[in-house]
Amino acid sequence: MVGILIGIRLNRYMARRAGHLQMGGGKGKVETVLQAIKDNYVDTVNLDRLTDASLEAMLTQLDPHSVYIPAADFAKAEEEIEGNFEGIGVQFRMIDDTVVVIMPVSGGPSERAGVLAGDRIIKVDTVDIAGQGLETEAVMKRLKGPRGSKVRLGLLRRPSTELVYVTLERDVIPSYSVDVYFMADPQVGYVKVSKFTRATADEFEAALADLQRQGMKGLIVDLRGNGGGLLGSCIEMADLFLEKGDLIVYTDGEHRAKTRIKATGRGRYVDLPLVVLVDEWSASASEIFAGAMQDNDRARIVGRRTFGKGLVQEQMDMADGSAVRLTVARYHTPSGRSIQKPYKAGDNEDYEADLLRRYASGEMTGGDSTQHGDTVQYYTLKKQRVVYGGGGIMPDDNVPYKTSDTYIYWNELSRQGLFYQFSFDYADRHREALMKTYASAADFVAGFNVDDALFEDFLRYAERHGVKRDEKSIEANQRKMRLTIKAYIGRDVFDNLGFYPVYLPTDDDYKAALQVLHDM
Repeated sequence: MVGILIGIRLNRYMARRAGHLQMGGGKGKVETVLQAIKDNYVDTVNLDRLTDASLEAMLTQLDPHSVYIPAADFAKAEEEIEGNFEGIGVQFRMIDDTVVVIMPVSGGPSERAGVLAGDRIIKVDTVDIAGQGLETEAVMKRLKGPRGSKVRLGLLRRPSTELVYVTLERDVIPSYSVDVYFMADPQVGYVKVSKFTRATADEFEAALADLQRQGMKGLIVDLRGNGGGLLGSCIEMADLFLEKGDLIVYTDGEHRAKTRIKATGRGRYVDLPLVVLVDEWSASASEIFAGAMQDNDRARIVGRRTFGKGLVQEQMDMADGSAVRLTVARYHTPSGRSIQKPYKAGDNEDYEADLLRRYASGEMTGGDSTQHGDTVQYYTLKKQRVVYGGGGIMPDDNVPYKTSDTYIYWNELSRQGLFYQFSFDYADRHREALMKTYASAADFVAGFNVDDALFEDFLRYAERHGVKRDEKSIEANQRKMRLTIKAYIGRDVFDNLGFYPVYLPTDDDYKAALQVLHDM
């Protein structure tokens, strides 16, 4: 797993005889060639860059998840694992080539300095960043910086045309992995976990405690789109729901002894009815959690077959700040299923095409999700229910994507980002009035509605952007369209608590999960 240091050495030698370069075999060959290039190549070369390229190419011949991380990218990779970074503390989006603050992070440097939602960041110190064609990554590099360093921002705060300047001191900014939690109805709690970082288990347990105080009698854990992260946090989450001694996951590999990880008995929610939502982008630690809940007959899994990433990586840290994450074992669910889907060594293109094949086969649009290659039947540990192997976690309740002519119009509106852009423009113009009218996200969710006039404005907006009205589709999807507009307005003013409680009731996966939980 990340953080395990493995020493690595490559033997080096060069031999010259009779004017010829003598190439060594095995592990010395790469070093021999690099040395030959350094000593003999016709032009000057950047040997560090060439070494990086060699390592990247070498690892692509193994499996899809062994990877070389150059020193320049390593800090970002570690931030994702640690769950925090050092910077100014704002959520922002690039709108018309300008950084627009969506929300300052609560308690962070920007909030303390008086930065407000809706502010445009025009200058960072003396440098103009608006209208410069900067990518998001380039903007992030300017806003991030060591804790304690100072930065001066020039902000455009509408309706004024004059810049407001604030100076703030960068600090450690937490990056939360529990995106949102709330009561889906008077008895059902909902928690969305977007990744597994060092803080995830603590965030998750705090969310459950709060939901329990609000009367939670059942729980939906949403792991859709969660690509994984730290195994330890996943294990701590699973431990909350399992009896002492229940197997959570085991690993084995050619050079690694089989390792079994079991529940410790600290679970406070072993009797809480549970549904886990997954999709084709749920991977790695998400699959371990879902597999443990399914194989121990602890939860119903709802959604679509998960990605199928079940390879264990260990990290080798290099002296120059780069690292290699090398696959050393495979993850297996308690029933014995290998989570990893099949792959051809060295053929990442074929591996990445797997989701397209699932869609083309009909699996994701109504076909039988169990009918895919190398399917093998396994049995859950307590109720002896049939579960399927072959890669990824097969849901107990499959929810296919809907396909209909009435969705063509909807899909085009979504593809062009028109729901998002229209809602942002509305929220930007009416932010002050919305915040005065609705004191909280809950007030907004209960009280704001997209009336006929606003909905008509959206339809005309879409026409101006080249999407012709489709009255049949509008009639079929009008409620969902109105709620989507409301949800995006809510997110831009009240963050995720203004979005998810509005949007999820239009979501087929969520509706299915809620129904399954009520039927348990």
